[in-house]
Amino acid sequence: MATEATFTVPSDQFPLGTVFTQLPDVTVELERLIPSQDVVIPYFWVRGTEVDDIEAAFAAHPGVRDIQLVDSVEDEYLLRVEWSLEYDDVLSVLTETGVPLIKATGTSRRWTFDIRGDTRSDLATFQSRCRELEIPVTLTELHALTPVETGTEAALTDKQQDTLVFAHERGYFESPREVTMEELGDELGISQQAIASRLRRGIKHTLGSTLPETVESK
Repeated sequence: MATEATFTVPSDQFPLGTVFTQLPDVTVELERLIPSQDVVIPYFWVRGTEVDDIEAAFAAHPGVRDIQLVDSVEDEYLLRVEWSLEYDDVLSVLTETGVPLIKATGTSRRWTFDIRGDTRSDLATFQSRCRELEIPVTLTELHALTPVETGTEAALTDKQQDTLVFAHERGYFESPREVTMEELGDELGISQQAIASRLRRGIKHTLGSTLPETVESK
């Protein structure tokens, strides 16, 4: 079954992360990318700054061959980048494994990558290859794609559904539990209270959508 996953890496572990040294408040967002074995030339947006020479803000990096400004509107810049596939990073692994990149967003704290695999084994292969290359990726979300949204899914927010799926995958609902709320919160980068709220509300919506309605006795 097709599955989407969200991974994070530290901001300095990705070529475009060098921009945060000079522009720490910007957000960088890559356009959708389908990997090719020949070349990786995606477009990306830089938002949250106004500079005369945005290209110069990207320091030289061994993973980048060329960066060119395509267009700009106020504090938003569209750029085109050509990566060197000889450099081991997340994009080179996506290209090698053939896993499509849906979206990637970078801040001074971390890069977040949304990817999609035809099966979960595709995502496992991607993660295993990253570990072999010592690329510090962290899985934060994992959920299967379904062709038709059920009533339960419609009742849940995206965050509630993703947290329930992640908690289930990590063994939170096993007996005994294989992970604590605190550990789930650390892996997702949110507080234990936020985890508890998402799980409580998600379980409430799920039960409300699946259990038969109570019939009041006469």
